[in-house]
Amino acid sequence: MAPPASSTHGALLSHPSQEKFSHAMVHPRVTTVIFDLGDGNLTEEEAYSAVAREMNISAGDVATAFKEARESLRSDPTMLDVIRELKAAGRTVFAMSNISAPDWDVLVTKADPSEWALFDQVFISAKAHERKPNVGFYQYVLKATGVDPTRTVFVDDKLENVLTARSFGLHGIVFDDANKVARQLRNLVGDPIQRAQSFLAINKKRLVSVTSRGDVLSENFAQLLILEATGNRSLVDYVEYPRLFNFFQGVGMLTTHKFPDDLDTTSIGLTVSTHIDLETKHNIMDEMLACRNQDGLVQVYFDDSRPRIDPVVCVNILTLFYRNGRGHELAATLDWVYHCLLHRAYTDGTLYYATAEAFLFFLSRLMESCEEVRVRFKPVFKERVTERFGIDGDALALSMRLLAGNSVGLVNRSDLGRLLAMQQDDGSWTSGWFYKYASSGMLIKNDGLTTSMAIRAIKISRDGYNS
Repeated sequence: MAPPASSTHGALLSHPSQEKFSHAMVHPRVTTVIFDLGDGNLTEEEAYSAVAREMNISAGDVATAFKEARESLRSDPTMLDVIRELKAAGRTVFAMSNISAPDWDVLVTKADPSEWALFDQVFISAKAHERKPNVGFYQYVLKATGVDPTRTVFVDDKLENVLTARSFGLHGIVFDDANKVARQLRNLVGDPIQRAQSFLAINKKRLVSVTSRGDVLSENFAQLLILEATGNRSLVDYVEYPRLFNFFQGVGMLTTHKFPDDLDTTSIGLTVSTHIDLETKHNIMDEMLACRNQDGLVQVYFDDSRPRIDPVVCVNILTLFYRNGRGHELAATLDWVYHCLLHRAYTDGTLYYATAEAFLFFLSRLMESCEEVRVRFKPVFKERVTERFGIDGDALALSMRLLAGNSVGLVNRSDLGRLLAMQQDDGSWTSGWFYKYASSGMLIKNDGLTTSMAIRAIKISRDGYNS
């Protein structure tokens, strides 16, 4: 149901200028007169004369100021488009406005009849003899419409009007920018999953990654994770290597031209893609064991000249090993990951990953791969995920946080609400820095990945709440 009480001043029509009228409104006695006119308690002539006396100007000047204010009204095309969308989706839309009967007679001429027909009913203060933000006006409209306030959205350009609406249980939106409000309405009344899936379908095979300076990257890692999140191979485009995987689909970008294959992308590839047979997987895992350093920790690259360790990379390699019955061969790596969790080593991200949530999300994948690991990690893991609740984060971080929490039965309604509010007009979630270049710190994101993760997080969260 949306929105039952959308002010025509704030939504359908707007004033480019009301300078003369605004000066009159400053005087409290004049404001009372205007209110009485709007509530239908004074005639137009009585109101003009009263204002003229208070302001020591002629009634003709007052009438001119009112006329100019009326003539300045213009339809807001953005809000009209949103209201059309709401109606097309089967929503009921009402208008509720503080306006005098004479002003209303002019107002109805300022929009095409087809535009006014978008409203199921229009309520004006002159007929109700009540005005916003008075409680009585809201009671009047709610009784007349019979709507459930808790399933209704109220839009108005004045906070005091929205506050009263919220006191009845309505979801209030303060109108300050047409595009912003339009996005809020779409996010509130639309189906977020359906809209997001439409975005992915429209952009399939073109869900590329982008750096923080705007470079477009053709890489395999995000494509594999989109596939895992959606189960839809038609959306993604990655290289089906015969053995080892490379982060880049071609030559290295913003790094060495010949970039080495890495254990992180290979581990994700071997756990997500189905084109490699089991014998080859085990041969590759044998090769990975040879990439451990002197501490017994498995490293990032199949290249001895790049000795790097990253706890998220370790987690992904462990997931591959545990899913194939060989986790016990990386005991030192598992112990180090546990201590990273215990002592919050991941709080500021890792060498290659931008957020704490990346570590927690991938760790939840590992815990789902082995009950023994789950039993050992779960008590501390639940504490660490709970600590992240409510912390600022982009859409990808919130999605990963929700997924990590749901993996151990945690309910996180506040972050789910924040995630839903971030959805864009095209159905995507666009904010989501994921990994980074270790040398420069340049960040990388993929809107397709963020959107896929958001879909999965919303689905799983809702299933958890309904179970």
